[in-house]
Amino acid sequence: MELGMVGLGRMGGNMAQRLMEGGHRVVAYDPAPHAMEATAQRGAVRASSLADLVGKLAKPRAVWLMVPSGAPTESAIDSLATELAQGDIVIDGGNSNYKDSMRRANALSEKGVAFLDVGTSGGIWGLKEGYCLMVGGDKRIFSHLEPIFKTLAPSAEHGYGYVGPSGAGHFVKMVHNGIEYGLMQAYAEGFELMRAKTEFNLDLHQIAETWRYGSVVRSWLLDLTASALKEDPTLEGIRAFVEDSGEGRWTVEESIALGIPLPVITQALQVRFRSRQEQPFGAKLLAALRQQFGGHAVREKE
Repeated sequence: MELGMVGLGRMGGNMAQRLMEGGHRVVAYDPAPHAMEATAQRGAVRASSLADLVGKLAKPRAVWLMVPSGAPTESAIDSLATELAQGDIVIDGGNSNYKDSMRRANALSEKGVAFLDVGTSGGIWGLKEGYCLMVGGDKRIFSHLEPIFKTLAPSAEHGYGYVGPSGAGHFVKMVHNGIEYGLMQAYAEGFELMRAKTEFNLDLHQIAETWRYGSVVRSWLLDLTASALKEDPTLEGIRAFVEDSGEGRWTVEESIALGIPLPVITQALQVRFRSRQEQPFGAKLLAALRQQFGGHAVREKE
């Protein structure tokens, strides 16, 4: 099969390469010249614009977007909508809000253009290990493009699936990332506790390696924990500043809307917020209150 690929950052470029290695023809476009050049060198057909990309694909055309969520995705889909025709397909593999995906599917359907929202997990390891794909939209379109998904997935039998109508793919990916927040936070807290037990002089990398085999807490995230601790056992080269890309917030917002308690995921998100604050005001106020009611000492600002 052939596919248009828009967005050739590290993940998009790797996905294009995996598709080409699987025998698919890829027509690629990215406004960044270095990203375009790197993917062209891997064998992709170079496109100079979205219009040029569409023109180099045979009908019915399928175009996969791997661009940042929000305005970049909106702009790309709006531009493609003017170039594509009835029977064509737009695939959003980024981390879009599922509500936006539902709206975009409806808007494109008025032109006769199909839309799939594909929650994509795998990060920088996807080229080697394959990508986990959670697909929402028309099931007939999913079936038509299944050879693409089989090539990108870890195997032809595992790691991809149709999960429901438009929006379902990005909704499932949103929840996936919320769970990821909680798992990462649990590992972080456990290893911090072991590091604090200085009398045992624990080797955190050695413990992570031990847990990787046979333990009920073994996982790919634990594998990555072991890798990080091997590279920098004290993590001195890293600031305790943790970003969030949106999905955790949306997961918590959805829990409030549905009345479903998510205490672990919610707390993990809050810890990320706290990690970005230098001398948080709330902690200062706590210290001030203890001084006010109990005369407890406070530490003056240096």
